[in-house]
Amino acid sequence: MGLFLSTFVNRVDKKGRVSVPATFRATLSQQTFQGIIAYRSFTAACMEGCGMDFMERLSDSTQNFDAFSAEQEDLSALIFADARQLAWDPEGRIVLPEDVMAHAGITEAAAFVGKGQTFQIWEPEAYKAVEAEIRARALKLRPTLPLKKPASGDGK
Repeated sequence: MGLFLSTFVNRVDKKGRVSVPATFRATLSQQTFQGIIAYRSFTAACMEGCGMDFMERLSDSTQNFDAFSAEQEDLSALIFADARQLAWDPEGRIVLPEDVMAHAGITEAAAFVGKGQTFQIWEPEAYKAVEAEIRARALKLRPTLPLKKPASGDGK
């Protein structure tokens, strides 16, 4: 699995089409579905995006809840029932659904924000405000991240 890195702002045309960044398309190019999987975030005013492989991992993870439990039902509805398979056209564009654009406040431009194994799609000015909050919180809290050992076991 490749990683989604950086932030790209692309114009959205009147039909709701937007170019998926070339590096994001390259990350997804080995997947069977040539496009992105996207759903409305239930924690922010943006769209969550990923490849089918990540969706399969999410599906597997929901099996950790008891069958038919409230948690399993809620997450399934919030993620899988809302997910859209958005194929790109020959120019690398997808069509953003109107309800998703409304949820994220996207009108003229969309910011594709890399999050490692996933990405988000934001209205660019809204993301700038959120990013400023994140940076201010990080400056105050100074989070740390323990690094996992490489899978190869070479200790680097």
